[in-house]
Amino acid sequence: QVQLVESGGGLVQAGGSLRLSCAASGRTFSSYAMGWFRQAPGKEREFVAAISWSGDSTYYADSVKGRFTLSRDNARNTVYLEMNSLAPEDTTVYYCAADSAPHTYYTPTAYSRAGLYEYWGQGTQVTVSS
Repeated sequence: QVQLVESGGGLVQAGGSLRLSCAASGRTFSSYAMGWFRQAPGKEREFVAAISWSGDSTYYADSVKGRFTLSRDNARNTVYLEMNSLAPEDTTVYYCAADSAPHTYYTPTAYSRAGLYEYWGQGTQVTVSS
């Protein structure tokens, strides 16, 4: 049974910071690409950030570049999304996702496509007040 569990969401004032965590179980994800997406009610799922299987490369949506940082801790089978300078437009549910192909690199644009990822977490709510 493969599971991804997000945590760390909550309410924060504009300009503040949050750190989201995604803990994996059922298998190790140290050899797989990981991504973060977000989705507001009635809207399409939006790419936020991704990291290659090796951790050598990270990718960010233009809307979060310079504010968010994605990292992975293979010993804990966990990935993190550090979010700084939060704004009200960042308010939505954030989802963690994992690839199923080990030791695999993709084109930069492929990491931003939800279809690349086989496993998804339940989501964690982030709310940024004005």
